Amino acid sequence: MRYFIIAGEQSGDLHGSNLVRGLISADKNAEIFCWGGDLMESAGATLLVHYRKLAFMGFVAVLKNLGAISKNLNLCKQQITKYRPDVVIFIDYPGFNLRIASFSKSQGYKTFYYISPKLWAWNEGRVEKIRKYIDRMFIIFPFEVEFYKKHNITVEYNGNPLVDETEIRISSFPPRSEICKYLCIEEKPVIALLAGSRRHEIELVLPEMLKVVSHFPDYQFVLAGVKNISDEIYNQIIGTVPVKLIKERTYEILFSAEAALVTSGTATLEAALMDTPQVVCYKGDFLSVIIARIVIKVKYISLVNLIMSSEVIRELIQHNLNKKDLLAELKSILPGGVKREKILSDYKILKDILGPSGASFRIANEMFRELNKPT
Repeated sequence: MRYFIIAGEQSGDLHGSNLVRGLISADKNAEIFCWGGDLMESAGATLLVHYRKLAFMGFVAVLKNLGAISKNLNLCKQQITKYRPDVVIFIDYPGFNLRIASFSKSQGYKTFYYISPKLWAWNEGRVEKIRKYIDRMFIIFPFEVEFYKKHNITVEYNGNPLVDETEIRISSFPPRSEICKYLCIEEKPVIALLAGSRRHEIELVLPEMLKVVSHFPDYQFVLAGVKNISDEIYNQIIGTVPVKLIKERTYEILFSAEAALVTSGTATLEAALMDTPQVVCYKGDFLSVIIARIVIKVKYISLVNLIMSSEVIRELIQHNLNKKDLLAELKSILPGGVKREKILSDYKILKDILGPSGASFRIANEMFRELNKPT
């Protein structure tokens, strides 16, 4: 069968790559075309457009790039028409994907959504678009079952693919001392900095993180960089602060770290699955934050807290992301800190809620079965 998968950002590329492997395992005749990234391509998909051309996040960034977004939408429609897939699979990225879903459905293509848009956080009205344009929804968070049930849409939770990814990574890691040599860092306790994958969030959040570095002389700070952000941009922000920049080694850095400062997003769940205590740090541009406060409905911004329905990890957002609060929270989660053991205990509960590994292959097999149902 032919599959056309659309992932619009880095985390979608990761999840998409595991789905590609699952589909190739389930369907020996699979032909997979994708909008995604290097990981999906290396997994066996034919990469048509890289997500770097799609990553316009935040209300201001979207407004500035309406022309590029329109061209991308037209190109995607043309490619779907050209390749005529048996199914179009959407991975998160709702602003773009729901428009393509409308087109795909109107042209008679089967449509699956893998990794639900965060409709439970904001723009709940988009549920009607899911009902109208999507044939089957495949979710990755257990609390989404109840959300969709409330809207009379039946979904099943088959596990979270990040559990697969972290288990694979951890099983392949050597002892910490060897990881330190591999990363070219000292054998000294590590505090990880995960400042996001988009330039605008890095420029807002990383400077706040750097303010606490000098207060922890017994630790080395390691910044987990991403390759789509240049060294020059990172170094302009870091300046003379003693922070080691290492790109594309997030899992190794988290595994080696005693604690982490993490921008909200998938990374918060990755840190939890690595048993790394963390503080969530988030800051947005003024207009985006004002709009977000109006439309966002959830109590928490981190996946860890959303899944647990309680504040397991502290979230420092906007004006609360300041030196005083960051110092206090970071001290509390380091070895000997008052919050550390409770966080690690809650992480165990979180893993039980998420369930066992194998989600990507279970979901891929379910997709293949769905496509082979008699009509």
